[in-house]
Amino acid sequence: MRATVLYGPKDVRLEQVPDPKILEPTDAIIRVLVACICGSDLWPYRGYDPVPEEGRPMGHEAVGVVEAVGKEVRTVKPGDVVLMPFAISDGSCEFCHEGLTTACVHVGFFGYSPGVGGAQAEAVRIPLADGTLYRVPVSEDDRELLPHLLTLTDVMGTGHHAAVTARVGPGKIAAVIGDGAVGLCGVLAARRLGAERIILLGHHPDRLELGRAFGATDVVTERGEAAVERVLELTGGFGAHSVLECVGTEEAVETAVQIARPGGAIGRVGVPHHEGIPAGVTFFKNVIVAGGPAPTRAYMPELVPDVLEGRIEPGRVFDLTLPLDRVAEGYRAMDERRAIKVMLEP
Repeated sequence: MRATVLYGPKDVRLEQVPDPKILEPTDAIIRVLVACICGSDLWPYRGYDPVPEEGRPMGHEAVGVVEAVGKEVRTVKPGDVVLMPFAISDGSCEFCHEGLTTACVHVGFFGYSPGVGGAQAEAVRIPLADGTLYRVPVSEDDRELLPHLLTLTDVMGTGHHAAVTARVGPGKIAAVIGDGAVGLCGVLAARRLGAERIILLGHHPDRLELGRAFGATDVVTERGEAAVERVLELTGGFGAHSVLECVGTEEAVETAVQIARPGGAIGRVGVPHHEGIPAGVTFFKNVIVAGGPAPTRAYMPELVPDVLEGRIEPGRVFDLTLPLDRVAEGYRAMDERRAIKVMLEP
């Protein structure tokens, strides 16, 4: 089959690799219907994260059709359309029962864990299929739904996690840092959870326009201290009750702690690429800092009905769709900010 492999900075290739096989009785094999490129994929693509000499299989988000299952798999069967979250979980450990599937005692990550392939491919082996995969009542011919469902495997689930951990709720002011796919989904999540006002911090007109369509009431295009001053101005000098940090850079985190209202909360979901969080500011403002890798599998039962019934359309973040054999073009488009998020069709 064909699969995407990254060998180094800007060196991503579509190659022939062995077809996935059932290795454990708890495995399943899915045929990929749609996959995508994530903003976090750009970190190794740009050379910020190390890549093994033998290359790294890429991709951790997919909607697929079950092709085969191991003899112990009970919850999915061949022919089912399923969501593949970015993390592998058994669904039965203490942390899975608490809804924190990314802390599963058997957790793994597609494209990163040893022996686990990536989703930017024609097929994927799914370890611990019962706990990892989520069956959806659609057919593979429901093409209009697939992009929206695909976001639940990562970006919409991650934006929702940011909103939940930032304690977004009715009557609150939410501020979303970042106008990438996760930040835009964070806007959608904040609106869904009832935020009275949503301030989106970003710099790209097309993305800010989509952010407004998703529910942003205000946009802030300034950076650094100017951005902090603008948010404080918009909030009567107090700051936001809930801050969704969807970037992961030091500047984004610094902005988050500065614009959080005393007694407020910050939901961090941007993959961190810096050492820490300013402790003094958060301490003296009594600000809660939470978040981390989103347990997207745990959120699917809540979010899938909203997609199926058309209450949210997070798939609008996909502004470029390419066949799998043009995956390198997709990486270039996202790296150069010509696309918010690229969907791939094998």
